[in-house]
Amino acid sequence: MSLADIRQTYQKFELLESAVLPDPFQQFNQWLEQALHSEVREPTAMALATVDADGQPAARIVLLKEVSASGFVFYTNYESRKGLALTAHPQASLLFFWPELERQVRIEGRVTPLSPEESDAYYQSRPLGSRIGAWASPQSRPMTHEALAEQVQALTRRLGTDPERPPFWGGYCLCPQRFEFWQGRPSRLHDRLVYTHDAEAKAVASWHITRIAP
Repeated sequence: MSLADIRQTYQKFELLESAVLPDPFQQFNQWLEQALHSEVREPTAMALATVDADGQPAARIVLLKEVSASGFVFYTNYESRKGLALTAHPQASLLFFWPELERQVRIEGRVTPLSPEESDAYYQSRPLGSRIGAWASPQSRPMTHEALAEQVQALTRRLGTDPERPPFWGGYCLCPQRFEFWQGRPSRLHDRLVYTHDAEAKAVASWHITRIAP
């Protein structure tokens, strides 16, 4: 079978304006809860798209660690490729894809670093191996498998069982300015509802819902 012949029929649900919540955070949480209780293998996995100082876009999968009225939180090495891109251009996009539910959510907004206290609290909640790994990995830089293993062993001996957070590692929060909820439908006539934000208003009513063509 050629790639051009691969098709999937989407028909599980529909997405109507009359059925969605006025607050996109609540709508997202509703869909995330359904994904958590379905057969979605990695419901918190999201593609993070950034643009670097040269205008080169890049995307990778990261894990959502918190969602609140402030935004969507993830953690990484500040000196990694994504960290440097966010320093140069603190705008990014997130994409959740839950194929078992035939759904996507796209979120765009501005990204800001979390406070050191917030990053410390999350770092201390991680398994010890992950905490050591954050110290050991010069993320996105060349390093052999053997050198990484040696670095992990050396840091495990030196840092002990309660290492502090590396100063080059921590969290970011994407504050949404736009949401798009996508529900697969037959004949590629997919439902797409977009929430856009009135930056001058603070209430839920500041979010405007628009249907766009598939």
